Amino acid sequence: MANGRFVSYLRVSTDRQGKSGLGLEAQREAVATYLNGGSWKLIAEFVEVESGRRSDRPEFAKALALCQAHRAALVVAKVDRLARSQNFLYRVLASGVDVRFCDLPQIEGPTGRFLLQSMMSVAELEAGLISARTKAALTAAKARGKKLGGFRGRAGTAADTALARTARSQAVAARAAALAPILARIDPNGAAPLRVVAAALNEEGVPTPRGHGSWTATGVARLRQQMASNASA
Repeated sequence: MANGRFVSYLRVSTDRQGKSGLGLEAQREAVATYLNGGSWKLIAEFVEVESGRRSDRPEFAKALALCQAHRAALVVAKVDRLARSQNFLYRVLASGVDVRFCDLPQIEGPTGRFLLQSMMSVAELEAGLISARTKAALTAAKARGKKLGGFRGRAGTAADTALARTARSQAVAARAAALAPILARIDPNGAAPLRVVAAALNEEGVPTPRGHGSWTATGVARLRQQMASNASA
C-alpha cells in the first residue's frame, strides 16, 4: 500500500455542507474502512469546499504535492469526489501519484488507468447531456418571451478585471505553497542550479503550474520568487 503512507482528500460542493460536516463524515468513514488493517500511516487529511467541475482547487494541489513529497498514495472516498472531467483526471494521472478510491477495486497499471478514464468519460458525457438539456430549455423559454435572470453587470469592467487578477494571484500563491515542501526536500539550501532543480522536478513527475509541459530553469526561478513573495506577505 504505497509504502504504507496515505494522504486523504475529502470534498463537498457547498460551504454549508463544509461547515455542517454533511457528507464529510461519510467520506472520512469510507477512508477509515478502506485503510482498516495492515501497517499504514495517514499523513494528512485535506478538505475542499468546491464544485467537482472546477480544476483550480488549492486543497487538492496541497494534497497532491504532499503525496509527491512523501511518495504517498492519495485516497478518496468516491470517484466523483475527485473529479468529473477528463482534463482534471489526466492532470492527476500525469502527476504520477497513486490514487485509491474506496468505492472501487484498486486501480493500478495500464488496464486500471484505462478503466478509470473510461468511467470518467461516461460521467463527463452525462454531465454534458444535462448541460445541453438545460441550455435547450432556457433557449426555448427565452423564445417564448420569458425574461431570464437579472442584471449581472457589464462584462469586462475594471472591478471584474481586478477580481480576476486577484484570483489568479491567489492561485499562483497557493500552488507555490503546495510545492514548497518538495522544493525544500530537493534543494534544502536553495543553492542548487536552477536546471538541476528543474530536472529533479521533472524526474519526480511534479506538474508545472500550468499543469502541462516540463519544468525549466526559468520556471524554477519564478517558483522561488513566488515562494519568497509568500514568505514576505
